[in-house]
Amino acid sequence: MILKPIKINKILLKNRFVVSPMCQYSAKNGCPTEWHYKHLDQLASTGAALLMIECTAINKSGRISNNDLCLFNRKQELELKKLIIFLKKNHNVKIGLQISHSGRKGSAELPWVKKNSPLKNKKWLTYAPSPIKKDKNWPIPRELTIKKIEKIKKDFKKCAQRAKRIGIDCLELHVAHGYLLHQFFSNVSNIRVDKYGGCLENRTKFPTEVAQAIREVWPKDKILGAKVTGSDRLKRGLSLNESIFFCKKLEKIGLDYVCVASGGILPKTNIKFKKGYNLDLAKKIKKNINILVRCSGHLDDYNFANKIIKRNIIDLVAIGRGFIKNKNFILINSKKKINNEIPNQYKRCF
Repeated sequence: MILKPIKINKILLKNRFVVSPMCQYSAKNGCPTEWHYKHLDQLASTGAALLMIECTAINKSGRISNNDLCLFNRKQELELKKLIIFLKKNHNVKIGLQISHSGRKGSAELPWVKKNSPLKNKKWLTYAPSPIKKDKNWPIPRELTIKKIEKIKKDFKKCAQRAKRIGIDCLELHVAHGYLLHQFFSNVSNIRVDKYGGCLENRTKFPTEVAQAIREVWPKDKILGAKVTGSDRLKRGLSLNESIFFCKKLEKIGLDYVCVASGGILPKTNIKFKKGYNLDLAKKIKKNINILVRCSGHLDDYNFANKIIKRNIIDLVAIGRGFIKNKNFILINSKKKINNEIPNQYKRCF
């Protein structure tokens, strides 16, 4: 069942496996480097139908680190386009791009230098819906003015237009993992008293407006989705019912799918990491909306992934770290069915 193709608008995905976007913090001036070619070339050969390129910043203040991929100028657009052409020339895989603004999580050290730490050198001013720290050792972000909010909305729209020009098949809006749009959505990080804060309707206003702006420029024949937070996994945080409310808004705007995640608004939440730890949220969201539901979170067990697709719990399975650890696990478990995915030179190995 998991190898059954699925058509979304005019894009045919050969199976239900998706490579999750994974930040590499290896860009130079926002452009992909040799590392990205090597890294994504390997992931494009996993047999997955859709390869999502990592979280990409829509403007300079929206970066997580100084080494983030970005898509806000002509040079970045041209370099990303070269990467897309390279991947499509060498692999039978659809390409997606996730776009985001980091908000108060920006100006961070590389995770292998100092995990969960703000920059000391080459740092920049960060913005958020409210002047609330990400964590005790982090700086207080500057509260966004209405004028700044409008500018960020325009930057998301411009980024989507650039993504359209570089020829990707799927665009994904990041409203999870504690980044800016999630920060507006969550009552943990949003205590505004204007039209963008307070009640649930107001807290979903900005991410909804961004989604609407992108829908206006993104082609209807391609795929448009959003990474959403099913729950903050905190007693006083965003709830599943609130997430369902937001997903219904995204459906009404015309998005094709949501990808369900959880946690992330604070460094420590009540997530219990286990196989399929976000499926409880995804299952309930799927029952309440009429668009596709993707899910991530320890799903790199072929038989388990096949089972949840067969039982219609979700529609697409996203895997990140699992492909890094064993990029051939789809081919190993399903070699008879997708033998054409294995290069002739390697078929004797399977």
